[in-house]
Amino acid sequence: MKFKNFVKRMSFLILVMVLFGCTQEEEGTIPAKTSSEGNEVSEGELRMAIPAQPSTLDPRMSSMIVLRDTTRSIYETLVTLDSKYDVAPMLAESFEQSEDGKTYTFYLREGVKFHNGKEMTAEDVVASMNSWKDKAMQGRMLLKEATFEKKDDYTVVLNMKEPSGLVLSVLAATNEPPAIIPKEVIESEGPSGVKEYIGTGPFKFVEWKADQYIHLTKFEDYQPLDSPADGLAGKKEALVNDVYFDFVPDSSTRLNGIRTGLYDIASEMPYENYKEFKDDPEYKTLAPFNDIQYLVYEKQEGIFSDVRIRQAVNLMLDAEEISVASVSGIKDLYRLDSSYMLEEQEKWHSDAGKEFYNQNNMEEAKRLLEEAGYDGEEIVFITSRDYDHVYYSSIVIQQKLEEIGMNVKLEVYDWATVINKRTEPKNWDLFFSGFPIVNTPIELLAFTSEYYKDHNNTKAEQLYEDIKNSSTEQEAKKSWDELQRYAWEYLPVTKISDFARVTVTTSGVEGFTDFSGPVLWNTKNVK
Repeated sequence: MKFKNFVKRMSFLILVMVLFGCTQEEEGTIPAKTSSEGNEVSEGELRMAIPAQPSTLDPRMSSMIVLRDTTRSIYETLVTLDSKYDVAPMLAESFEQSEDGKTYTFYLREGVKFHNGKEMTAEDVVASMNSWKDKAMQGRMLLKEATFEKKDDYTVVLNMKEPSGLVLSVLAATNEPPAIIPKEVIESEGPSGVKEYIGTGPFKFVEWKADQYIHLTKFEDYQPLDSPADGLAGKKEALVNDVYFDFVPDSSTRLNGIRTGLYDIASEMPYENYKEFKDDPEYKTLAPFNDIQYLVYEKQEGIFSDVRIRQAVNLMLDAEEISVASVSGIKDLYRLDSSYMLEEQEKWHSDAGKEFYNQNNMEEAKRLLEEAGYDGEEIVFITSRDYDHVYYSSIVIQQKLEEIGMNVKLEVYDWATVINKRTEPKNWDLFFSGFPIVNTPIELLAFTSEYYKDHNNTKAEQLYEDIKNSSTEQEAKKSWDELQRYAWEYLPVTKISDFARVTVTTSGVEGFTDFSGPVLWNTKNVK
């Protein structure tokens, strides 16, 4: 079996070099790990092909999916989520809330080690949490005026100015998570985050070779929980010695790599190959609904600052047609739903405003566009071919916009450039993207002024504050229903559909799951 896999890998590498005229380094791959005798060693590692590389390995600094996926095995948080999206302890052994709802006390697990060998104590937690709440969007939104304080070496107290029923859910964030990092590393961080990547997770950072790979290795002193693994909660074990994240932007290269055994896991697989892998016992295919697709409007100073033009676009959009293009027409991989929160998140899922969703009314869209005084101004639509679903959806939307008389210029860049351009209003009018799911509505980027800025909208801002300041999640849900209904009228974005990203593993990968991204602990590789 080892020799067969070796032949397959070498054949693939030769094919890549012949077809593309480049070295393995240029393709973002690494040679097979070998022993001193030159024999292939594969049982002790996992190789995962991913479409892009992050800009940092400080998970607090960005909501990029690739950052979440490459760092979640390195870092841990006080609390996390189980498979039902309920909050569960992680680095905190337990926690309690005061009667007035303004104070949370976290009792830390003792004996937990950082990757540098130091024991985690309250000083590290306080430094990490106070830094996170000033850096991460969720922290600034909910905990800006809160403070974390040390009570003793294993007890941390969170003091809130006002109570909120969302605190624990926000502390369990999977995007821009409040990672616990050694105090001395926090104290030496710069504007772009920490300079050393040290956490408490089951794998520790070894190397980041730019444009090629990130290498993690098993943390021998990891202290797992005793409770059963459940979502991101419970027992974690590193069952392989090494994990490599190979940066492979080209989807056909990821496809051929998983077929030949060069990669053990490959994410963002081409949708047209979904059924092929799903029906083949040599592979395992995962495609959970972890993301939501939106059309995003630049609302500060461009043409879409006029809500009537946003409403005209929303009127004409055909969510089914866009979703079909996005996922090669495979019904298993998209779901039409007007809710900004997934149906799996039962406490937040909402039908409010559904009458404005997926109207597909071209004539009414043309009428409203004329009423708004649109006169053929150029609309810059930025997109990328790094993600197939983004590009193909953008093409369909461009065609629909042109059908109602809009002058659309589609500009295609790599994904990192798209993300950079959208920070400047003058660079764009529209872009389409899939956004990772979040724990609470206040974490939705569509409602945060610092991401997709709007002119002051006092009604939306007040409802947003009402959600934040609700004493319970049940109370917050009432304000959330009202905000979602209003959002379908003023349209900070247009939701298209829930969608699944396809990840494929070889049959020898056992225990691998996907919960808001890949879970590489409790995963082994039997070859």
